[in-house]
Amino acid sequence: MGTLYYGESGTPIGIEDRALAHLKVAITTKLRRGESFTLSWYHPADQPRGRSTLWLHPSIALRFVFDDPDSPELSRDWVEELMRSANSTGGIMLVEENLDSDHLADKRPQPVG
Repeated sequence: MGTLYYGESGTPIGIEDRALAHLKVAITTKLRRGESFTLSWYHPADQPRGRSTLWLHPSIALRFVFDDPDSPELSRDWVEELMRSANSTGGIMLVEENLDSDHLADKRPQPVG
């Protein structure tokens, strides 16, 4: 389980390492371009029901911490899907990786934890 820290509050946001690695690529690409956007996710089962959204801006401190010291192999399709959602009016909605491209329409948002 990796952790995303955003802003001065330093409140940790637990995200599975593989998902966090993919998010890191999408987020840093957007922020490097000076673009702001939102990141949303559904709360994991061990938290109160609901969802959260962050407004990501290049001037706000951001840190990615991974439990696994080795970087996972990235899925180009998943990164591209995250980038497409980052460019939409709704921003990035963290969804589960779907390894079977024939079932892309069946994706549903998943908890990040």
